[in-house]
Amino acid sequence: MNSPTWRVALAAALAPTVWGTTYLVVAELLPPGRPLLAALLRALPAGLVLLAATRTLPRGEWWWRSLVLGGLNIGLFFSLLFIAAYRLPGGVAATLGAISPLVATGLGAVLLGERARPAALAAGAAGVLGVALLVLDGRAALDPVGVGAGLLGALVMALGLVLTRRWQPPVGLLASTSWQLLGGAVVLLPLTWVIEGLPLASLTATNLAGYAWLSTVGTAGAYLVWFRGVQRLPVSRSSVLGLLSPLVATGVGWAVLDEVLTTRQAGGALLVLLAVLAGQLAGTSRRRTRPETRPGTRPGRAAPAATATRRPALLPAGPVACVQGAGRDAA
Repeated sequence: MNSPTWRVALAAALAPTVWGTTYLVVAELLPPGRPLLAALLRALPAGLVLLAATRTLPRGEWWWRSLVLGGLNIGLFFSLLFIAAYRLPGGVAATLGAISPLVATGLGAVLLGERARPAALAAGAAGVLGVALLVLDGRAALDPVGVGAGLLGALVMALGLVLTRRWQPPVGLLASTSWQLLGGAVVLLPLTWVIEGLPLASLTATNLAGYAWLSTVGTAGAYLVWFRGVQRLPVSRSSVLGLLSPLVATGVGWAVLDEVLTTRQAGGALLVLLAVLAGQLAGTSRRRTRPETRPGTRPGRAAPAATATRRPALLPAGPVACVQGAGRDAA
């Protein structure tokens, strides 16, 4: 095992741990029926604070890339997350979101060339089953709009995760996170204005406290460690960490709201933990890459060393631009 990557995974796991408080905050602190406003006030303040701290704007292609990544990871995902949270019981919404690791593993195989290992797929499937045992209630009513939002949110999260892994930013983590948060806010602002309006004056102190928690700890802090993990870990490892969110949500409900934890839920919680651990173990081995060879040499044989009598190649003067991360940073 690679100890540095395990430390990255443990740090990244803090993000879904914090996100597990989202359903409690929505239910207890936020105004009803305002999912887009909740998403906007979660992303915009956090993005502005991080941008002010770094004072670094995107350049070139990173303007549209930040908009795409922010739209997927923040704008669309937050909107769909809160729509599902408002229209569905928390258990149903969490179970629908639990399919995201399976989708992300498949997309990682297609877009990144990462091998979809059977062990990783099995861990994802076990995680869905564990979450279902943990949070589903047979008496829960299924709202079609909420179910659609939950499924689409899982797909959007998976695609955003894979593209974040594919497009490695040329700046530090603080700056790139601020770009994504503000890119998501750009998507959310007109939607919120048209669909819900922005009656901020009607918000209570309790509402503001909920939004403050989601924006600072639940977004700025959580996404910093999350994007760091996404950029450094295989998709199969980072995506399965999201299963911790419904686990924490159930634990918070038990600890704060005095909800009863049944034997079935305890078994589901154990299955979720095993699935997360299995997902980390399944993604630790790395792919072998073919060593680069020069023209005229056989694979596995070193190229001849240059000598003083060899004619120099005719290259244009000046610096030569190098493409970083070729193979995953393709436009």
